[in-house]
Amino acid sequence: MPFQPGFTALRATAARASEFVYCGDYLDKYNIIYLQGKRGRLANMDVDCDGLQGGGDGRCGSSTDTQSETTFRDTLRGYDTGKQDLNASVHSYVVFGNQGTKSGWPTFDPTKHGVKPLSVMAVIYGVWGDTNGDDGPEAMIGEASISLATACYGSSINGNTGHDDNDVLYIAFTGDDAVPGASGAAWNASTYEDFASSITDLGNKLVARVGSGCNDGPLSERWLMYSIVIIGTLMLMS
Repeated sequence: MPFQPGFTALRATAARASEFVYCGDYLDKYNIIYLQGKRGRLANMDVDCDGLQGGGDGRCGSSTDTQSETTFRDTLRGYDTGKQDLNASVHSYVVFGNQGTKSGWPTFDPTKHGVKPLSVMAVIYGVWGDTNGDDGPEAMIGEASISLATACYGSSINGNTGHDDNDVLYIAFTGDDAVPGASGAAWNASTYEDFASSITDLGNKLVARVGSGCNDGPLSERWLMYSIVIIGTLMLMS
């Protein structure tokens, strides 16, 4: 069940453009929303450097679209941890959802379907930390903080160079139990490793929630579960 079609992955060819959708066909059964393209194609991973600057190794310097704030900065400030915003070089976050006011611009608000700000998502585990705007020519999907992208694909990643292959599965979990809150994540961490480690247990529990229901399910459900495990867990250990 596609909620909203018409989204584009960065550097997609004309034949592949505007073919990605936010899917809710497993929303009732497993409480998840995910991104997928036509013919089962997954998304790629562009690099986001928004939020607090500093603490990185300079690779965000090549970004041409860095913004000084992320979407859920006020939510994070409300945790009273002293952290004013996410830092893309430290916090593993995913850009998920699309905003915009341009005429005909496709939008999708995950909160209307139960996904909470700063909740854990499965790629390598990260939090939902930002949304896509309408500041470009097309409504884009497939983006994560530079720290998460580096953990997946190495130090060749920079602010202007991401992972182009369509083999990344982004999964958002609905409900309050997906939110680590003020004390459930190391928001004041100074390294990606420390932050990622702090949300791993919760991520494992959320993935297990999906897996517990599909051992004998249809092939499509088992494929979805295996994709989460491969992308969300094994790459975390690499």
